[in-house]
Amino acid sequence: MNQSKYQMIADELKSKILSGEYEENTTIPPELQLQKDYQVSRHTIRQAIALLANEGFLRKEKGSGTYVDVKYKRAESSYSGHKTIGVVTTYLSDYIFPSIIRGIEKKLREKGYSLLLASTNNDFQQEKECIEKMITQGVEGLIVEPTKSNQYNPNLALYVRLREQGIPVVMINAVYEEISAPFICVDDVQSGFLATEHLIKKKHKKLMLITKIDDLQGKYRMKGFIKACEQSGIQFAPEDILTYETETRKQVVDQALARLKSEPQITGIVCYNDQIASSLLDRLSEKGIKVPDELSVVGNDNSALSKIGSVKLTTLNHPKEQLGLDSANWIIEAVEEGREPENILYTPTLIERDSVKEHE
Repeated sequence: MNQSKYQMIADELKSKILSGEYEENTTIPPELQLQKDYQVSRHTIRQAIALLANEGFLRKEKGSGTYVDVKYKRAESSYSGHKTIGVVTTYLSDYIFPSIIRGIEKKLREKGYSLLLASTNNDFQQEKECIEKMITQGVEGLIVEPTKSNQYNPNLALYVRLREQGIPVVMINAVYEEISAPFICVDDVQSGFLATEHLIKKKHKKLMLITKIDDLQGKYRMKGFIKACEQSGIQFAPEDILTYETETRKQVVDQALARLKSEPQITGIVCYNDQIASSLLDRLSEKGIKVPDELSVVGNDNSALSKIGSVKLTTLNHPKEQLGLDSANWIIEAVEEGREPENILYTPTLIERDSVKEHE
């Protein structure tokens, strides 16, 4: 069902309030101006204002105008007897995310906090809606996995607004570099370096990298790949680095197979994560290409995917549940003590399994 016009206008006004464009206790534009801006009747504008007044975002003062109110904060923050921490991740139910969330939930429950969970599906608009919902719900603090952290994010003003409101935020797995936010991450440059170095130590001289380029982790892992190649004098062609984004993940394995066909000298492949490595192993198997006899493959994250299937993946560790516990501890300390704890950068280690062999 389509949203009514007044609902759409109310949502837009609410968004401007939550982002700080319309500041607390200041007036919003007059009804006549809003009519012109939105090309609707006065009745529609009044319906939108009435809705927001009812939700505690606006208040009308006779003869003075319509003001931005803060009642919504008080109403929502008291909806539960528990203090609430918001958790926003890119995904909830697949790959390594359930383990991270389990760690967060365990620690928050121990400390008497409830958890408000949302996912962005690595989409900026969904991230905006998640953060606005969290502010509306009156969360005490936020644990956020950034959305497309290697691209410009139109929601940065929202994060600045959170800081101004005294709501602590810690980023996990990546960080928005533009706002120098606190973070808890794995050293992804080192992950990329160790994966590549392992193949080089096994005498592989022609390597390929498959990496995700809309997230900062992918950029950093690429940096590690290049660093290891440079240190060992290994040369690679531009075509040997294959990049993909959230929306093109399914196509990149086809591109890798095409590159392997045109460049049969490639013997070692570094993959952005176990998810990509696992997809690649399946397709190589379909084509009768044996891993590790004909090709060596390294994943990343030590996920469940690395341990299933006929070939167990050599990979890098990711402290999934520990990251969850640490981020929950971080945000509780920030909320209760009013200061930001130190950033945490985990050092990765290589986990050797069956997908790499020495090149003859």
